[in-house]
Amino acid sequence: MDRYRQLLDFSSSAQLLLLTLFTALQAVTWSSHAAESPSPRELLVGFRAAPDPAVSSFQPLLTDSSGNYSLGFLRVNQNQLSLSVLHVPSSVPLWSANTTRLARWADPTQLFFNGSLVLSDARTGVFWSTSTTGDRVWLSNTSNLLIQKRDGVNILWQSFDFPSDTLVENQNFTNTMALVSSNGLYSMMLGPDYIGLYAKFSGSGRGPGQMYLKHRALEAKAEIVEGQPIYMVLKSDGYLGMFQNGSVPVDVQSFNTFQQNVSGIRRVRIEPDGNLKGYYWTGSSWILDYQAISDPCELPSSCGSYGLCKPGKGCSCLENNRTAPDSGGCAPAGNQLSGDFCGAYDSRVRVVRRSGVELPFKELMGYKKMSSMEQCEGACEGNCTCWGVVYSNSSGFCYMLDYPIQTVVEAGDETKVGYFKVREGVRKKRVETWVGMGLGLLFGAILVLGGVVGLRWYKLRSRGVKRYLEEEGVSGVGPYKDLGGASFRSIELCEK
Repeated sequence: MDRYRQLLDFSSSAQLLLLTLFTALQAVTWSSHAAESPSPRELLVGFRAAPDPAVSSFQPLLTDSSGNYSLGFLRVNQNQLSLSVLHVPSSVPLWSANTTRLARWADPTQLFFNGSLVLSDARTGVFWSTSTTGDRVWLSNTSNLLIQKRDGVNILWQSFDFPSDTLVENQNFTNTMALVSSNGLYSMMLGPDYIGLYAKFSGSGRGPGQMYLKHRALEAKAEIVEGQPIYMVLKSDGYLGMFQNGSVPVDVQSFNTFQQNVSGIRRVRIEPDGNLKGYYWTGSSWILDYQAISDPCELPSSCGSYGLCKPGKGCSCLENNRTAPDSGGCAPAGNQLSGDFCGAYDSRVRVVRRSGVELPFKELMGYKKMSSMEQCEGACEGNCTCWGVVYSNSSGFCYMLDYPIQTVVEAGDETKVGYFKVREGVRKKRVETWVGMGLGLLFGAILVLGGVVGLRWYKLRSRGVKRYLEEEGVSGVGPYKDLGGASFRSIELCEK
C-alpha cells in the first residue's frame, strides 16, 4: 500500500513538472512570436507605446505595406531616442521628428495617438506633437508619414512637409522648408531663384547663418517669373530640379546616373560636414551619385577649427604647421564658443598671423575696402566680436569674421594675409562669479559656525554658573540679593 502511494505521489509530481515545463515553453514560444510579429500598418486613436529597454538600436512601431520603411524609436547617445522613419534594409533614417530636445529612452517617455501623434514624458512634458484631430496614422510606400480622417480623403499632416536632413524621390521642397544636418550646423534653403547652403557657427547671429554655397537657377528650359516662389524636387531620372510653373524645370542639377535606368530609390541629404549629397539604392548598398561641393577645401570646416586646407594635400593647422589637426583640434576648445573679447573673457588672447591664406567662400561674404593690412587688423583688434580678418593686398578687400575661426584655404598668393585671435584664457566673468560665490559661501559658513559656537559657549557658561550657585545653596541671582550668604562672605574673606 505504501509502495502504491509513493508511486502515485511520484506520478503526480512528474505530471506537475511536465505541465510546468510545457507552460514555460509555451510562454517562450508566445513571446518569440510576439517579438517576431510585424508592426501594424496603421495606428488608431488610443495607441500608446514606450521604449523597450531590451532594444539596442531601433524599435519599430509602424510599417508601410512594402516593408521597406518603418516608424519607430531610434536610440541616440545610448540613453536617448529620436522618433524616426527608417529605410529598413539599410537602417538609414530618412526622417526624424523635429524636437527641441531629445527624449529619454526610459519608461516615462511614450508615444501616443489621440488625434495628434504626441511624443511626451510625464515628468518633462511634450517633446513633439502634430497638433491634429485625425483618426489614423499610416506610412506610405514612399516613406511619407500621414495623419488622416477615416474617409482617407484629406491629409491633415504629413512628414514630407517637415523634412529633417533628407529628401526622397518626388518630395516637394518649398521655400518654407529647410534641410538641417544632424549636428545642427548646416542647412539648405531656397531663395527666390537659388538654392543656398548655410553654416550656423557659434556667434554667427540670427537667421540661417553664413551662406557658403549659392546655386542660381540657370533658366535653361524656362525663365524665372519674378515674385513667384520656386520649389525643388528630386526626380527619379537622376536630377535635382527647381520648378516654378508646371513640369518644366528652371534648373537641372544632374547626377552621375542622369537619365540612366536605376531600379533603386534615390535620396539627397545634407551631411554633417555641410555637403549636399545624392545617393541611389542598389538593393544592398547606397551609392554616392552627386555632391554639391566636390573640393573638400570649399567646405566650411573641413579641417576643423583653426585648420588650414591645402588643395589636394589634406589638412594642417594655421599655427606651427602641424601636418594634421589632433583630436583636440588646432586651438583650445574655448575657441569654439562665441563671446565678447572685451568683457566676457580675460586678456589672455594672442594673435596668429599667416600669409598665403584665403576664405573658402569669400565671394559670399561681406567685405570693406581698406588701404592696408594694418588698417584691416586695427578694425578687428578693437572690435569685441571680431575673431579675425583676411586681407588681400592686391584688391584691398578686408573680410571680417564675426564667429569662431573655422577652416581657411592655402593660397598661392602671399599677398593674402590672415589675422586671427586665439583665446587662451577662461571666462573672466564666470571665474569671478564663481570665486565671489565661493568666498561668500565660505564667509557665510564661518559666520553661522561662529554664531553656533558662541551660542553654545554662552549656554554652557550660563549652565555652569547656575550649577555653581545651586551647589553653594544660592537661591537667586538677582542684584545684591544673596551677597550676605555664607558662600559670598567666604569669597570676600579670601580676597581680603
